[in-house]
Amino acid sequence: MSGQLGKIFKIFHTVKYLKFKQVYFRVYYQFCKPKFIESGQPSSSKWQWSGPLLNRQSLFSNTDVKFLNQMGTIKSPADWNCGSKSKLWLYNLHYFDDFSSQNGRERQSLHQSFVDKWIEENPPCTGNGWEPYPISLRLVNWVKWCSVQPQVSPKYLKSMLDQANVLVQLLEYHILGNHLFANAKALIFVGAYLQGENSAELLVQGINLLNEELDEQFLADGAHFELSPMYHEILLWDLLELIDLAMTSNRSELTDCLPKWTAIAEKALNWLSSMIHDDGEVSFFNDAAIGIAMQPQQIFTYAKKLCLEHDRVKEKLITNQDSGYSRVSYEHYSIIFDHANVGPDYLPGHAHADTLSFELSMGKQRVFVNSGTSLYGTSAERIRQRQTPAHNTVSVLECDSSQVWSGFRVAKRAYAKLEKSTNSEQHIQLVASHNGYMQQSPKVKHTRELLCMPDSVIVTDMLSKPIPACFHLHLHPDVSVARVSAKQLRITKDDEVLCLISSAELINVKDSTWHPEFGKSIANKKVEIEFANGNLRTEITLIKRDS
Repeated sequence: MSGQLGKIFKIFHTVKYLKFKQVYFRVYYQFCKPKFIESGQPSSSKWQWSGPLLNRQSLFSNTDVKFLNQMGTIKSPADWNCGSKSKLWLYNLHYFDDFSSQNGRERQSLHQSFVDKWIEENPPCTGNGWEPYPISLRLVNWVKWCSVQPQVSPKYLKSMLDQANVLVQLLEYHILGNHLFANAKALIFVGAYLQGENSAELLVQGINLLNEELDEQFLADGAHFELSPMYHEILLWDLLELIDLAMTSNRSELTDCLPKWTAIAEKALNWLSSMIHDDGEVSFFNDAAIGIAMQPQQIFTYAKKLCLEHDRVKEKLITNQDSGYSRVSYEHYSIIFDHANVGPDYLPGHAHADTLSFELSMGKQRVFVNSGTSLYGTSAERIRQRQTPAHNTVSVLECDSSQVWSGFRVAKRAYAKLEKSTNSEQHIQLVASHNGYMQQSPKVKHTRELLCMPDSVIVTDMLSKPIPACFHLHLHPDVSVARVSAKQLRITKDDEVLCLISSAELINVKDSTWHPEFGKSIANKKVEIEFANGNLRTEITLIKRDS
């Protein structure tokens, strides 16, 4: 009974944050299914898409495909909704991202074959392909592809209009966030490309929805409000493509939006610049992985082509107050510190219990890493990757700082606060705390101080009362760990010493896994330091490397 009661409370603390519209539309869509209304025959605009096409190849033959590092075959209509594949893999199948891939122009006949096959084998309003998110991403890819074809079959134009007219009945108000943004982008692309029928209405509806979401989804410091660097990249790329579309199509409805869109994009570029490591890829806070979004340098290059400006990291200390991330950059290392909340209270689906974690790199070598994200769904492994021990922070009494559960749920959650930030010649001091454990049975406040000096970082973890706790610290798989003593470790790469880890408590080294991409799990080591007196001092002494 207690287990059942606990589940009820967990559900309560999850749904109580939802907006009314989320609950309303979740119920509404259960009972009111979209109606397929046969549309007329639209025509197409004459502009051609010239934006960068950088996706990975995913279509290899009329039957062979690859998504999320997993191969698959499409031989029959049932394969579009294959029960043995994950939901995310099937979604990717319906995106048609290969149409926007680097060498996609070499596969024009294959692309045409897949369009014909999709239209024939996916009847209206049936299966994964007719869910709003796959419709949204597919429509954008189809518009780009059609715009550069010498001739476009009328049935392709009609199918796009049919899909858009279903999409407007399924706008994802029950989810909000990046999903609703994708819906708006799709309506804008279709409305700007098609002519006749209700295309003009689709364009206006998409623009209005997008501008509303821009105001809500991008914070004053430029961060996307779901606080996932990966989704920030995705949404920023979407915004750059919309800016490009306005310039390419020269539609006044879109060009009128350019001042607003470019101002937000430039702030978002600055935020991204502060959240990447010197290896050129993003940090792993919340749901984050490499290979899903465009690479940061590709984003910066595209922005430059669109004449957008952004500031590269120069300052020793950058604090993104609105989103809750700070970056410290010294000659020999950089560190990114998470003192953020889990995201919008009504939309924490991509949140991890990673509050007060940090990542540290020495040059282009990542040394201390959060565990990353290799899968979605509702598996035990998905939950484990979201839990506190998978991140470089402190768990108390084996509790997580935020109660992550299922695939995309959070019940009681941590609220963080940056309490102190000082920048002097000798050091940079950051002090932050969170109340996640105050809301659970431990009833303690966790405060973390990072004292960053040119050649060392002292991490001090303070709990408001003595209680059993554990500091988790994950090592990049390219580095090795050797024990110097019971309380000191040596971290090396290729026999070169990178740093020493010293603690007042015993240090344990365990096997773990790192997940830099979807579908990938790489063996690595993690450090665990247990303490029970409410205070732990851990020093990371960085060894200067030859340049």
